[in-house]
Amino acid sequence: MSIKIGTRGSKLALVQTETVIKKLTALGIGTEKVIITTQGDTSTQVPLHEIGGQGVFVRALDDAILAGDIDCAVHSMKDIPAYRPSGLFTAAILKRDSPADYLAHTCSLSGVRTIGTSSTRRRAQLLRHDPDIRIKELRGNVDTRIRKMGAGEYDAIVLAEAGLTRLGIRIPGERFPPEKFVPSPNQGTVAVVSRADPSLMEVLSALDNPQTRTDVLIERAVMEQLGGGCYTPLGIYCRAGHLIAEVLSLDGQRTERIEVDVRTIEQAREEGKKLRGKAGDLIEEAYRQLGITHET
Repeated sequence: MSIKIGTRGSKLALVQTETVIKKLTALGIGTEKVIITTQGDTSTQVPLHEIGGQGVFVRALDDAILAGDIDCAVHSMKDIPAYRPSGLFTAAILKRDSPADYLAHTCSLSGVRTIGTSSTRRRAQLLRHDPDIRIKELRGNVDTRIRKMGAGEYDAIVLAEAGLTRLGIRIPGERFPPEKFVPSPNQGTVAVVSRADPSLMEVLSALDNPQTRTDVLIERAVMEQLGGGCYTPLGIYCRAGHLIAEVLSLDGQRTERIEVDVRTIEQAREEGKKLRGKAGDLIEEAYRQLGITHET
């Protein structure tokens, strides 16, 4: 059996795909790598919320699976939207790497005044920490972001620590504790999405990590209740059933937060509904300020 694996062409996406290929090769499964360009890769000058959010990195790969051009695709799981096309299945979720954000900087920490990020969540959390910080839009792959910081466009940039680790990049900076700077749901997790073919799903399931799957599905259950996707500043993080979730105003000055132990997906949904009830105004306000009229 040989499996056609789709991936974006970014360095990080290719490294994550190679990890999956090595694991499958060790199981005696042949693979073929297929690189697919997504709108998120080509529209790097536009804020994510203006072109459809994190889902733009996933859509082209979904379409290729459904068209039969590839058998499965490898994703950073935080890029996968809450609502998925029928006919697709998350066949494997690899063991989670660091969920934390990392503040990389070239000057001393006390000299950091301008920070680059394209994430409304990171922006809000940084402004909550220090309202006087200047947040400047930053898109592009990890190398591009680091190069722009080195050129003096930013004093610091925020990156996912897991991405730096996977790429073998060591850069001065600080790890943000995920309990305080609550990460995006599923951050630090790699997923393999396939068409709903039982024989294919069975092979790929050998790569699955049950504890990580439970944690990230709890996070996604809360995310589904909150809605908002990458548009709303929200962080959701679960570790071994301990759930932290927060919704922030875009300026970071108001927050609704829960911290609770969760045993089941249904309980996670209930906690998500409670948080949505408390944070509904913040979510609607974010949509209004960003000029978004409905969830996508």
